[in-house]
Amino acid sequence: MTKIDLLYGFLIGLLAAILGAYLFIVLFTPYDFIDGVGTLRSKGQLGKLITIGAILDLLAFFVLLKYKKELMARGVVLATIIITIITLFV
Repeated sequence: MTKIDLLYGFLIGLLAAILGAYLFIVLFTPYDFIDGVGTLRSKGQLGKLITIGAILDLLAFFVLLKYKKELMARGVVLATIIITIITLFV
């Protein structure tokens, strides 16, 4: 295991959160992604969107644990913690 696996896990966590937010907007709102983010930001619900997007991080975490990629799973947890801190300030 190398420390680069932590970076890969961090990137997986960020991409999973962005994908989750994208899927939520496309599937459950009548807006496209950019308009949906703008609308939710103007309504003050951008933090909730980020939180819903982070649900896919949970899936990525357990998949990485199943394949015995513990350092990558730590990177996903790190990405989730950073997303949580960003959500507090948004």
